[in-house]
Amino acid sequence: MTQIDVDPADETAKPRLGRKRDHTRGPEILDAALDVLAETGYDGMTIEMVATRAKAGKATLYRRWASKSDLVLDAVACMKWKDLDLASPPDTGTLRGDLLALVKSPTIQESEKKLKVMAGIASMIARDPELAAAAREALVEPRAAANRIIFGRAIDRGEIRADCDIELLGTIGPSMFAYRVLMLRRPVTREFSIEVIDRIILPAAGLGAGAG
Repeated sequence: MTQIDVDPADETAKPRLGRKRDHTRGPEILDAALDVLAETGYDGMTIEMVATRAKAGKATLYRRWASKSDLVLDAVACMKWKDLDLASPPDTGTLRGDLLALVKSPTIQESEKKLKVMAGIASMIARDPELAAAAREALVEPRAAANRIIFGRAIDRGEIRADCDIELLGTIGPSMFAYRVLMLRRPVTREFSIEVIDRIILPAAGLGAGAG
């Protein structure tokens, strides 16, 4: 029988800070962990649930991750925006066009899942700086960086003022989506996304609704 170093009942053990994570191992298990996490939250999630979803044995998971918190940390750190290269967002020549280019059905669905994952680990983030950093790097920063590029282009074109608060503008959409998904329990649709762009983001940037 395989020796397990950590008692499987101890699913809340502290992740090992500073350890090197292998982002290539068990992608199907990590995906299953994210699915369960989005559905149940961290406190409701168990290793057995993840094993069942991934069609794997619990012992297999415990050989790779000593605790539930280790598994969650790796799963969050490995999250990617699969359908878009946010490091090089589309350049359509206008601010509105660039923002609309990010509004695609797969992107919207992925955003909803990421919001639910973030909500699911909220209680753990408050007490785990490493998880908080991993969540920001994987869930928040890629989209924020894309927004900086898009609004920066608009400034360079002279489309919006040079003193526009890019960081603030970039938080409007994600904040609206989070409120709709987590508080109102309603899906983010393409129509809703376009309305936020036209009626809130563009006017906040000093442009007329639907400008561009």
